Amino acid sequence: MHQEVTLSNGLRVLMVPMPSLQSVSIGVFIKIGSRYERLAQSGISHFIEHMLFKGTHQLPSARLIAEAIEGIGGDSNAYTSVETTVFYAKVAASQVDFALAYLADLLRHSLFSPADIEKERRIIGEEISMVYDSPDEWLEVLTDQVIWPNHPLGQAITGTPESLATFTRASLLAFFERGYHPGNAIIAVGGAFNPDQLVAQINGLWGDWETSQAPDFMPAPQLRHQPTWQIEDRAIEQGHLCLALPGLPRQHPDRYALSLLSTILGDGMSSRLFQVIREDKGLAYAVDSSLTFLQDTGTLTIYAGVDPDRAEEALQAILTEVERLRLDLPTDAEIERAKAYLKGRLVLGLEDSYSRAAWVAYQALFMDKIRSPEEVLAAYDLVSAADVRAVAQAILDPAFYRLAAVGPFGQGQELAELLV
Repeated sequence: MHQEVTLSNGLRVLMVPMPSLQSVSIGVFIKIGSRYERLAQSGISHFIEHMLFKGTHQLPSARLIAEAIEGIGGDSNAYTSVETTVFYAKVAASQVDFALAYLADLLRHSLFSPADIEKERRIIGEEISMVYDSPDEWLEVLTDQVIWPNHPLGQAITGTPESLATFTRASLLAFFERGYHPGNAIIAVGGAFNPDQLVAQINGLWGDWETSQAPDFMPAPQLRHQPTWQIEDRAIEQGHLCLALPGLPRQHPDRYALSLLSTILGDGMSSRLFQVIREDKGLAYAVDSSLTFLQDTGTLTIYAGVDPDRAEEALQAILTEVERLRLDLPTDAEIERAKAYLKGRLVLGLEDSYSRAAWVAYQALFMDKIRSPEEVLAAYDLVSAADVRAVAQAILDPAFYRLAAVGPFGQGQELAELLV
C-alpha cells in the first residue's frame, strides 16, 4: 500500500503511489501542537503555523507565497491541533517538484519578521474573538477546560489574548526549533509520482535539515471521580450543551469497540440519540456524539443544540440514552449497522490523494505500525456486542460526567443537578 524511505538525517518519507490520478498531495506532519505548550505559551504552535505563510527568503511576503502556489493552480494550507501541526500542498502531478520546493521554503526559510509578528498578533486576536462569538465553537473550548482544568489539554489551540501578548520573535523561534526538525516530522505523499525521483528531490531539499530530540509533553492527569460542569450564561436564542467523558488512547485495544459504541449512540441519523432526541422527542435540531483519540487519553463528547426552555429535558434524555447503552447489550442489528457505517465512511474517506497520505502519516507518528485500510476493516468485523457493552461499562461512568453549556441558563443549577 505504501513505500517508506528514511533519509540519513532520520526524516521519514512515506509514499502512497496512486498512478490513476493526475494530482499529488504532499503533507509535512509535525508532532507538535497545543498539548506541548506550557500554560503561559498557550497558542504558540498555532501562531507559528500562521507565521510560516508570511514570508520566506525566496518569497518575502504573504502575497508572494499565495501567488506562487495559486500561480500553478495548486492549493496549500496548514492546521494546528492538540498533537500535530500539518502543512500541505495539492498540485497537478507535473508540478510536484515545485510543491516540494515550496513547502521546504516555508518550513526551513521563514523570516518571522517583527512587523509580520505584530500583524499576526492582531489577526489571531480576531480569530479568538470570532470563536468566542460562535457559541457552538466556544463550547468546544469550554468542554476541554472542564475536562482538563489547568492543563495544556484544556487550553484553546488559538491561545488567549493574554498569551498572545507575550510572544516575541525569540520565543517563537525557540519553540519552532524545538519541534520542527527531522526527529519530529514526517513527509507523506499521495498521488501520481515517480518514487525514486521524489525521494531524490526530497533529499536535495531536506537532507541537510539538522535533527534534534523530539519534545515531550505533560501527561494527561487522573480525573476526579466526581461530575463537574461549567455553565456560561449568554442571552442567545439557542442553548448549546456538551456532555463529555474521558475516552481511550489511540493505541488502546478497545478503540474499535469504542468507535462502534459512539456510532450506535450518536453518529449519524440512525443513531439512538438522533432518533430519540430529535425524531421522537423533538428536543434538538442537532445532536451527535464524537470521539477524540490522543497519545495517552481521549474523549467521548455528546453535543446538542437545544431550545433553552427544554434544555433540562434534553439533557435528561441524553443521560437516559447513555445509561441505557451502559447497561444493556446493543442489538445485533445495531452492531451490524454501525460496522457498515464505519467501514463505509473509512472507504469513502480514502478516495483522494491527501487522505491517503494522511492515513499513513498519522499512524507513523502515533501508532506501533502502519495498518492498511483492509486491516482496520477486519478489526471492526471482530468486535462483538459484548465487546461494545464492556467498553460502555468502562467508559460511560457517571462519576466522570463533564458538562459544558452556553446559553441563557443563569447559574445552570437545574442542568448541573441532573449529573449528581
